Amino acid sequence: MARKPAQGKLPGKPQGKPPGRSDPDHSRRSTAADSVAAPGADHDRVWPRILDLLPEVPRETIGRLEVYARSLIRWQGAINLVGPATLPELWRRHMLDSVQLLPLIGPGRGRRLVDLGSGAGFPGLVIAALGDFEVHLVESDTRKAIFLRETARAMGITVTVHAQRIERLKPFGADIVTARALAPLDRLFDMAVPLAGPDAVFWFLKGAQAPAELASARACWTMQVVCHRSMTDEDGVILEAKGLSRVQDRDQSR
Repeated sequence: MARKPAQGKLPGKPQGKPPGRSDPDHSRRSTAADSVAAPGADHDRVWPRILDLLPEVPRETIGRLEVYARSLIRWQGAINLVGPATLPELWRRHMLDSVQLLPLIGPGRGRRLVDLGSGAGFPGLVIAALGDFEVHLVESDTRKAIFLRETARAMGITVTVHAQRIERLKPFGADIVTARALAPLDRLFDMAVPLAGPDAVFWFLKGAQAPAELASARACWTMQVVCHRSMTDEDGVILEAKGLSRVQDRDQSR
């Protein structure tokens, strides 16, 4: 009787005997797997800091962030919303990083805020969840725009999501413009100023390159700038800018 041909290996299926307790490599693999923190594992450590920052915001309102976090973790499997390595520190790296803007910006009633390149919603969706602003989120990636709309709905808040490129937006007359990890500062001003009202304030979260970016931007723009130290990144700053005008425009008006 002819022997049956050998069966090919199934892709992705482990071959041979599964590791047991006597397998010398099994404990090392288990330890390595166990050492990988779960998404949002820093919640309990960061949550009190968020509460301290927003003493006048009701706890149930701040609780919207937990709905947000669950939505982000669920969608992250299909869309690369944030860097995978940052997920275990989701609350410090993303939530708290955005929340720290609220005490600086101040009350939101009647103020229009435009968040450029919203991506996963930081900082714009956090501000919309906890503040009282008219919030517009600008995100050209259609899938991310859907995520923003669905997550806002889950939190029970109202935002306007613009699924188009920033350059194609009509002027907003925004009172506040925010952005995080979007572009160098001189390029940010190019994108943001056409959307802003005459007395707008610009809030940009920046990293260690902020001083160099600011020096470069001053070659093209005149402005009033205050640098606030970041609570979440020892090299980071929050740039508060206002009174922007192009250098050539200023020179021509003399």
